[in-house]
Amino acid sequence: MSHAVRRASELALDEKTVTALRAELKTTADEVVQAIIDEVPPYANALSGSMGGTIRRAVRTALGHYLDLASGNATGGDASDAAYELGRGEVRDGRSMDALLSAYRVGARVAWRCLAAGAVPAGLPAAEVAKFAELTFAYIDELSAASAAGHADELAARGRAHERHLEHLARELLAGASPDVLLVSAQRAGWQPPVSLTAVLLPAAQARPAYRALDPSTLVLDDLPDATGVLLVPDADRSRLLRQLTDRSAVVGPARPWTRASASYARAVRARTLSADIHDTEDHLPELVLSADADAYADLRARALAPLRTLPVATARRLEETLREWLLHQGRREEVAAALFVHPQTVRYRMSQLRELFPDLASPQRVLELTLAVGLRPS
Repeated sequence: MSHAVRRASELALDEKTVTALRAELKTTADEVVQAIIDEVPPYANALSGSMGGTIRRAVRTALGHYLDLASGNATGGDASDAAYELGRGEVRDGRSMDALLSAYRVGARVAWRCLAAGAVPAGLPAAEVAKFAELTFAYIDELSAASAAGHADELAARGRAHERHLEHLARELLAGASPDVLLVSAQRAGWQPPVSLTAVLLPAAQARPAYRALDPSTLVLDDLPDATGVLLVPDADRSRLLRQLTDRSAVVGPARPWTRASASYARAVRARTLSADIHDTEDHLPELVLSADADAYADLRARALAPLRTLPVATARRLEETLREWLLHQGRREEVAAALFVHPQTVRYRMSQLRELFPDLASPQRVLELTLAVGLRPS
């Protein structure tokens, strides 16, 4: 049994008093609505015109139900259901619960004044007036509580729906959906597209904690395969983003136009497959380029380094290392020797061997192929 119903059972207005109060319902409802308009700014425009008529009828209905309760002929359930829906409607109309609670307080004061003014002349004993007041405010408290519950539930439902729309958008971005599809999803999610997005891969357990330190428009998914999470960071200041992720196991892809976020994601994924130590993909572009087509790279190495395959494995490996450093250091013997931890004369000897194996070593095309072929250290 609700508090208001208990109060009503202690009061039970007689039929004469209830009849007198019902005769004043319309006037009382009009005064309640006018007071709300005058004293609660968010309702100044909302209660005008046709909306005002609707609200007036709703107030009269609530007051009528209140009188049913006061006379012992109602349970309060219908009014609470209506108040719950009213709270949900306030969210849809963009008003806070504070505004509605203020309206309830004003309405309770004005309704009590009007009802008391009609009840006493109708013969309500002075001893019962206090009970009547308690019932009035208990009833308003229950309606307020029901509206607050409706308001909270609607906010929660909208929050969940919003989260679902954002997650759906993030998945479409990672899948490389068309710009038209992405625009529709962004509008549905209420998400303002940025100029660029930067994909960040990290363990799923770190996704939400990392997200809290970033731009609130960042899109986040933490349920990808292999316990992977991804953040899509809008218009990121790269240096700052990298600093924010310093203590996390993150791989940061390149910034890409927002409709091409899948390209940033794909690079981050590929960088992670190359090495667990990669943090910023932009620091590893040569490796990423050379590993982009593994079969093509294997074919290039096989063709370009074919002369080395005629030698013992250990000798071929030493010469390949020497060739790599010679190309990287542009033939500066002292630097090549330092990189290999050998004497410069050893470098001279090995290079004479390489020139015999590669007679066209000075050819630009040969230099290009060999530079690419030895660009990654053999695993």
